[in-house]
Amino acid sequence: MIISGIGWIAKEKYGCVKRKIRRDYTDIKSLHSKLQNESVFLYPVKNFGRFDITSKMACCAGALALHDAGIKYSEKRKQDIAIIGTNADGCLKSNLNYFEDYVQTGRKLARGNLFIYTLPSSPLAEASIHFGFQGPLLYIGFPQKQIPSLLQYAEGIISRKEASTVVAMKVGKNKAVCFVMKKEEDASSKRI
Repeated sequence: MIISGIGWIAKEKYGCVKRKIRRDYTDIKSLHSKLQNESVFLYPVKNFGRFDITSKMACCAGALALHDAGIKYSEKRKQDIAIIGTNADGCLKSNLNYFEDYVQTGRKLARGNLFIYTLPSSPLAEASIHFGFQGPLLYIGFPQKQIPSLLQYAEGIISRKEASTVVAMKVGKNKAVCFVMKKEEDASSKRI
């Protein structure tokens, strides 16, 4: 297996490894705008403004990694691509936001748009929907060695022929890294 693209987001910086892109941004809104203006996002992300921060980061990191790997996507075409992810705290922040909303409304009902993000797979689902992935989707909470474990799991998905390509990401509210993995014999990819 090879890694054909890597996108990353750090505090006020983002980039792609293979294309040697490294740029600045100020906040998630400016990052989203820059990625649209640079045609990293090939079309607008529906409801991006309503996403929680982790879902926004997942979509942005995914777009950067796909861009780095040279993988095109469209609204009308689905692809056999799996998406898997991990992070240190699952969806704890989104669960706390939902609970605070629940308490503020008198412990009767919280807003449904906050409830959507109380599952750790929600950021992956938002990215998968936007990019048109039809492969497996899985959040895995690795207790140690998160990135090596994530990449090893992605390799297993490909070797078991569950998907031809895997987008594997570690995404948090302040930083993200996303890898695109493919079979080595894919001649259109080069080693990084």
